Amino acid sequence: MGLNPTHKSTMKMENVTNGMESTPTPSMGEGIYENPWIYQGAAFTSADIGEFFGFVYRITNLQTGKQYIGRKYFTQRRKSGNSRRKRTSESNWKAYYGSSKELTEDRKLLGNGNFKREIISLHKTPGKVNYEETRQLFIHNVLTEENSDGTPAYYNSNILGRYMRKDYFKTGTQD
Repeated sequence: MGLNPTHKSTMKMENVTNGMESTPTPSMGEGIYENPWIYQGAAFTSADIGEFFGFVYRITNLQTGKQYIGRKYFTQRRKSGNSRRKRTSESNWKAYYGSSKELTEDRKLLGNGNFKREIISLHKTPGKVNYEETRQLFIHNVLTEENSDGTPAYYNSNILGRYMRKDYFKTGTQD
């Protein structure tokens, strides 16, 4: 069953408190996985993938408010053994927490329960997933936004491997 923009999962939900806010978690026995991705207020499971190819997401550190925006595909294509053929299988999207080294360090220090994982949008093609990720990164000014203490508001350190936070942070977009 694929999701449409107004879809809400019908699975039973429990509230689990993670310090600063409450995160819905599916009841046991319903495809539960640790700290599930939340889409439109409900835990997202493999049964919700339908025809979607991937998603754009936001991970928020519940202790500091620092965020990470990225994308993930639901499937992966890999060669199996000595075969020249590639096989498609479900990716590690349920356990995925982004590629940021700084975010990984904070997760190890604080634990996964101190991070909220939200799906911002779902897409049916890789091109639309990639485009929307890039659009969200620029909309949210991930390279220049700062917290009240002057530290970066986002874990993202670059956009497209071309625009680097070190070149823009604290200087805005001026030359």
